[in-house]
Amino acid sequence: MCKSYKESSVAEYLSATAAGWNTRLIVETWKRGDPIATSVGLAVAAIHTRGRHICIVPDEESRLEYETVMKGAVVSEATEIVVGDSVEDVVDRLSGVDFLVVDSKRSEYVKALGLANTSKMGAVLVCKNATQKSIPGFKWHRVLRRGTRVVRSVFLPVGRGLDIAHVGS
Repeated sequence: MCKSYKESSVAEYLSATAAGWNTRLIVETWKRGDPIATSVGLAVAAIHTRGRHICIVPDEESRLEYETVMKGAVVSEATEIVVGDSVEDVVDRLSGVDFLVVDSKRSEYVKALGLANTSKMGAVLVCKNATQKSIPGFKWHRVLRRGTRVVRSVFLPVGRGLDIAHVGS
């Protein structure tokens, strides 16, 4: 199996969830060398919901690798790539986020969760690799903006763990 698709169970779950919530703005973070399967799944979900899929990458090298791999998956046209040294700044500029996926192994990505400007209907926030969190004692209420209401959260033992929260508007 190609190493780029080694997270297929995570990708399938997140793609189905994003499509099931009928998301209009799906945002994810990605860094050079990370598996691409989740991105492919989220791009497909955006196509089905007629939404947007935005991937935030930290540098130009990551953008080039991401673009190359996504072209091979034939869904590259469905994805907007945003390069940002500071993931937090990029996430803060996006409004109406319905679905946000970050990698728990990277503290700067987890901090971005609190800056997400969610849609009026709320949002689904996902931390991949949740068993390897960069922030010890991770709790949703510590990461999110003050006043953000967590409607429900769940930890799923899919892949290396998914920590998912549905937040209210």
